[in-house]
Amino acid sequence: MGLFGKEPEKSPREQVREWRTKLRRETRTLDKQIRSIQGEEAKVKKSLKDAAKKGQKDVCNILAKEMVRSRKAVNKIYASKAQINSVMMQMQNQLATQRMAGAMAKSTEVMQSMNQLMRVPEIAAVMRELSKEMTKAGIIEEMMDDAFESALGDEDEEEAAEAEVDKILFEVTNGILGQAGPVEDNPLPAPAAAAAAATAASDEEEDDEMRARLEALRS
Repeated sequence: MGLFGKEPEKSPREQVREWRTKLRRETRTLDKQIRSIQGEEAKVKKSLKDAAKKGQKDVCNILAKEMVRSRKAVNKIYASKAQINSVMMQMQNQLATQRMAGAMAKSTEVMQSMNQLMRVPEIAAVMRELSKEMTKAGIIEEMMDDAFESALGDEDEEEAAEAEVDKILFEVTNGILGQAGPVEDNPLPAPAAAAAAATAASDEEEDDEMRARLEALRS
């Protein structure tokens, strides 16, 4: 505490050190969130396998969609971590700029990264506060919080996620589901029938390759 109860003004080096400490703390928060999501995904995966054994097609489809959403969420968090690392690197560059020019310069890259990070629910509050501090220090322009501007795009993402459901089903059920169209249109085969179908499909592919080679030799 400074004279007359005022906080002494921090040097650029002290500001950057403090910001980097806070950003590293938020990175750990995101790591914890990733572990939590992946833990839940493991439970969903087990439930999907159990539902497949019982022939519960609708349940399998719902659980596969849940896994798609989980993986997309994890990918977004990894992208946020990369943005945080980018901001921390830029902070170091700002110190070098300050030493040469005598003042911190504005950074478009930092502004764009902070704008994206303000949309991540787990760290949004801290990012808003850091953005205010960086604006005051002259590193970025004042930003409007547009965290909800992409809300309408979520429905489009849900539609796109439908294309990933079959891949999840195929992966988790070892090819019993997800290889021949939507789950609703295909009854669950018995394990033996599924194995036979997989073998037949493999034989058919080999036949197609052989025919293609013969055609190539004839031409």
